[in-house]
Amino acid sequence: MPASTYRVVQWATGNIGTKSLRAVIEHPSLELVGLYVHSPDKVGRDAGELCGAPPTGVIATSSIDDILALRADCVVYMQQGCEIDDVCRILESGTNIVTTRGEFHRPASMDPAVRRRVEHACATGGTSIHSTGSSPGFISEALPLVLLSMQRSLDMLQIDEFADMSSRNSPELLFQIMGFGTDPAQFDTRRFGHIAQSFGPSLSMLADAIGLPIDTIEPGGEIAVAAHDVEIAAGMVPAGTVAAQRPTATCLRDGTPLLRFRASWYVTADLEPAWDLRETGWRVQVLGDTPLDVEIRFPVAAERYPQVSPGFTAHPTVNAIPVVCAAEPGIRTTFDLPRIVPNLA
Repeated sequence: MPASTYRVVQWATGNIGTKSLRAVIEHPSLELVGLYVHSPDKVGRDAGELCGAPPTGVIATSSIDDILALRADCVVYMQQGCEIDDVCRILESGTNIVTTRGEFHRPASMDPAVRRRVEHACATGGTSIHSTGSSPGFISEALPLVLLSMQRSLDMLQIDEFADMSSRNSPELLFQIMGFGTDPAQFDTRRFGHIAQSFGPSLSMLADAIGLPIDTIEPGGEIAVAAHDVEIAAGMVPAGTVAAQRPTATCLRDGTPLLRFRASWYVTADLEPAWDLRETGWRVQVLGDTPLDVEIRFPVAAERYPQVSPGFTAHPTVNAIPVVCAAEPGIRTTFDLPRIVPNLA
């Protein structure tokens, strides 16, 4: 086996995990040696079968002891919900972790007791853990850092995320979890706090890295309703019900906004009140001595988007594996690690 080959375990095979599983299998510098799953119907099946790849000979297990016995170089941890006990066992065993879990974006934002446990596990095993992905991750850390490299002063950095969800056939997600199609008077605005919780550590770490630490993070948001009945892939959104929502996390320094993340999630552009909406993608505005306005669109047909979009989160994680395996022990952030260069051979 070449010295540059890393032995990898995929942990969980949800939407993103299935994408990263296939990416690991096809990666020229990675060898899939294990697969951890939760569903009993996946146990005992070949990893290739679970992600649409040829057979690999790697059989899915639900036993963490099986995984630890492999002594892999890295676990790609993509579990829904974080089990700190499992994370610490993996790290203590000598296996690094790359994850999409947001708990590890900024050590200073972690619960102090949990942070101590994880750092002790890293020290014991000589391992590191790194959290990455697309949003938060690429759009709130990697790309802003590149854009800010052109500045010598910063007044404000704003990240807007746009997502047209009309083609997503996920009724439970859209109607029950996100609240589309509900009476605006009944819409639970506490949902807006999720953005501050998800993006706060990532944005705070960015602020720390550029020498402008923030004082507080303010959650906020607004909603708009459908001007007319609209039929989307997941069902009907009646006129007058919630058809767009814009949760916001604003980072304040000395009482003034310095960084802001704002998500515009919508199922129709025919709204009341009217919003300035864009195609699915991102817009990053830098207000400083070198102003920038950068737009990123996803040129993918609506019917292909469910197959393509998981890669935006899965691929940065897989690409980070060699760098994380070479890192000093500890909780490693985007700003601790060297530039991650993908091997696309």
